[in-house]
Amino acid sequence: MPKLDLASIKQTNATGYPAPFDETVRGRHYRRLAPLAGLTRMGASHVVLESGAWSSQRHWHSELDELVVAISGEAVLVEDDAETPVRAGDVLAWAAGDANGHHLQNRSEEPFVYVAISAGEAARDEGVYPDIDMTFGPGGYYRKDGTRYATERLP
Repeated sequence: MPKLDLASIKQTNATGYPAPFDETVRGRHYRRLAPLAGLTRMGASHVVLESGAWSSQRHWHSELDELVVAISGEAVLVEDDAETPVRAGDVLAWAAGDANGHHLQNRSEEPFVYVAISAGEAARDEGVYPDIDMTFGPGGYYRKDGTRYATERLP
């Protein structure tokens, strides 16, 4: 099945983030592409960020490479030391282990659409959210002191 029918793939805005960290991603809607296509060695999602929405809390991954391809609209890439405008056709990439926290913010009035792709050892992946009291690992979300949040991390 080389061509996926986006309209037939369920779109969700589910997040495992504990409150209040879930608020900024309420306007993020995604479709998981990899499972439907039978892809088992990478993740891929079609994502729409409504005006004001963030892609995630600012984070980085220990074991996953990430690639983002902007399809339409405009957003701002926020990293440790810079903010960069992102427009349709732009490609963003982060290597596993690069401790540069990043996320996208839609500060425009129109939706921002992109495809996010990840590859690596998801079962061993860990990371940090540098702006908030949260880390993640295979077992879920944790405070930086190691205390587990009660929410479940979504795959």
